[in-house]
Amino acid sequence: SSKRNKTHELDILGQPFRIERIGTDGDLAAFAKMFAELDGQVDALGVGGADIYVVVGQKRYAFKQIQRLIAGAKTTPVVDGSGLKHTLERETIHRLQRDGTVDFKQERVLLVSAVDRFGMAQALLEVGAKTTYGDLLFGLGLPIPVRSYGTVKLLGSLILPIITRLPLKWFYPTGEKQETRAPKFPKVFADATFVCGDWHYIRRYAPDDLSGKTVLTQSVRKADLDWLKTTKARRVITTTPVMGGETFATNVMEGVVVALLGNRPEQMTEQDY
Repeated sequence: SSKRNKTHELDILGQPFRIERIGTDGDLAAFAKMFAELDGQVDALGVGGADIYVVVGQKRYAFKQIQRLIAGAKTTPVVDGSGLKHTLERETIHRLQRDGTVDFKQERVLLVSAVDRFGMAQALLEVGAKTTYGDLLFGLGLPIPVRSYGTVKLLGSLILPIITRLPLKWFYPTGEKQETRAPKFPKVFADATFVCGDWHYIRRYAPDDLSGKTVLTQSVRKADLDWLKTTKARRVITTTPVMGGETFATNVMEGVVVALLGNRPEQMTEQDY
């Protein structure tokens, strides 16, 4: 959605940056054209509102449609946030547990999509959180909450080879759907004390009442924070830094890291991030 566009200029580690988020309102042809036109003109390109890859266990699955759309970028590095999801978001869970901000053993966690936030999913398992995974609920619309990451891995190995060959909009809110709410499975949200994962899933499907809950996500705008206040959510924690009172998405910040280091994404290691 272009309503979430944001531009910010700042210095990071002594380097001047212009960071820009541009939405094409679900227009895939415009999306592909922009990647081709910006190729070689910018230091990094990020895929927002979509994943190039999703990961379950040790296996990575590529969305064929997204790979085709970004094919016009021949020289500029293209990222989708998965490098940060594997490192920063995993570490976020451990840090919150370590510094006492959250005791995950006392929380009932809803992770709205594990295949999209694989580092977070694995870290929740490592800290002993009682977690419900919403992949079937919100990705496929099936009334089946998944209670174990082992089941996520099994289902992923069976379903993802098929899903990644189909249009992304069947599974993820794109364009104007990012601006409209369609609450689903309110009992799953009601049972949780801690809701985490992709913001578009949370905003679209959460009920109007999130009283007392902590929300951990990546990209929130002022309008999102205003809405969360009306839900009586207890607090919001973001994995990406606040810039101008709002936060950018994971793919944007991964682009910053890649541009700073001057490495191709495929060359980046966990230590680099």
